Amino acid sequence: MTAEEIQLRNEAQVIASIMAGETGFFHDLIRPYERTVYIMILSVLRNEADAEDAAQEAFLKAFRNLSKFRAESKFGTWLIRIALNEARSRLRARKTAAAETLDAAPGEEGHVSPALLRDWREVPLETLERQEVRIVLQQAVMTLPEIYREIFLLRDVEELSVRESATTLGISEAAVKVRLHRARMMLQKTLAPRLKQVNPKQRWFPWL
Repeated sequence: MTAEEIQLRNEAQVIASIMAGETGFFHDLIRPYERTVYIMILSVLRNEADAEDAAQEAFLKAFRNLSKFRAESKFGTWLIRIALNEARSRLRARKTAAAETLDAAPGEEGHVSPALLRDWREVPLETLERQEVRIVLQQAVMTLPEIYREIFLLRDVEELSVRESATTLGISEAAVKVRLHRARMMLQKTLAPRLKQVNPKQRWFPWL
């Protein structure tokens, strides 16, 4: 039995226990996905407080609708899809109300958690340089169009498979590959000049 099959079996057992009334197991079920859910919501809403609130709502919706989970995909895939739908719904509501909230603080929309990209493409630089690189990467990723930002985070940051990413976003596996390639090319174009200033000798794009 593969590690993936074991994980699915264990999740099925936990879900069965929750459905039988042992609701305390729900936190055990969502714990491995809490960070991914937050990151994906933050990538859409771009505001930490809003992302935290939306993540909690997504977990509540997952709990309330757990009986509808048919195990046709991984629980995590199903949960992330709920999270993205919640984030997009809130973003639409925010845009609708934008004309009435012109007093919003400047720059608030662009605030991003320093932990957003964890150790993506970590390189052996001094601590200060690593922090600088991380900030540059975060800023570049957040400038990607949403469809490319989502797929980049799922594949290169959260390391979901092509199939899992396709299921999560409701697109074909071919579309996942095309979007990821385009996202990487956009990042290369944006990042190359800036990262060379940090360390001119470092090769920054190992996927090429």
